[in-house]
Amino acid sequence: MAKHVFPDSFAHPRYWPTWLAIVLMRLGAWLPWRLKMAIGHLIGLGAWRFARSRRRITETNLALCFPELSERERARLVRDTFIANGKGILETATGWCRDPEHLRHRVTFKGEEHMTRALAQGKGALIVGVHFSTLDLGGSLHSLFFPADAIYRPHDNPLFERFMTRARSRVFGRTIDRHNLRDAVRRIKAGHAVWYSPDQDFGREASVFAPFFGVQAATLKLTAKIARMTGAPVMPLIFHRNPDDETYTMEYLPPLEGFPSGDDVADATRINGFIEDAIRRHPEQYLWLHRRFKTRPRGEPKIY
Repeated sequence: MAKHVFPDSFAHPRYWPTWLAIVLMRLGAWLPWRLKMAIGHLIGLGAWRFARSRRRITETNLALCFPELSERERARLVRDTFIANGKGILETATGWCRDPEHLRHRVTFKGEEHMTRALAQGKGALIVGVHFSTLDLGGSLHSLFFPADAIYRPHDNPLFERFMTRARSRVFGRTIDRHNLRDAVRRIKAGHAVWYSPDQDFGREASVFAPFFGVQAATLKLTAKIARMTGAPVMPLIFHRNPDDETYTMEYLPPLEGFPSGDDVADATRINGFIEDAIRRHPEQYLWLHRRFKTRPRGEPKIY
């Protein structure tokens, strides 16, 4: 599929909707907290009702991953997922546009000792995160406790890419294009922690197939590759919104022992297992709206 061609000038009318989105995010970041959550709730409900293609993707994902739920329970989880991701838009705006210090009182950090010990080894660290709706707010709050770089996928829209990268650069030491493996390895070898969320489908060439909620999913090999190239401890990190909609919990688990093992499928299965466990704590907060099972093993029919 050909990429969109964008005008060179950010003043071009094609960018006006992007400018409007940026202005709204900046304004939304300064709203009172309860109002943010209320607006996010409404955005989520609107998307649940009108974004039919994303709703079908979400329904498909949840049917595959939670077959034990009744149809009514899954329908409720679909709705809750859209609401959580609607709130995530305002949380992202806050993470990008506000000083994280003003949110320190909202976060409880557990397992700090695991990261402290890992960094004390002098080998840097590879942080394994999860694509929850709270992801970018989590990155901002993480900076209150530990500095880190971040591996990310650049946005196709150049104006939004500039806005996003500048915002993330406020809280991360460096933002690293996911294709720039050399830079990520160099930073880790220099003793830095690098945050990476490997739970999306980027195609067959970069992946192996490993079970994710019992379904074979194209799972990135890059986690094990970076760990193998750097010798850095791999640190599982969980971040979620608490049920009160006002506070958050961030938790480091102990580093993965014996990782990588040299077996790409076994390593991918282990990473997926951690991600599954994290999702099961608050399944509605995961980004079920993306096509996690887009790439299929050869001979299998498409899911979406």
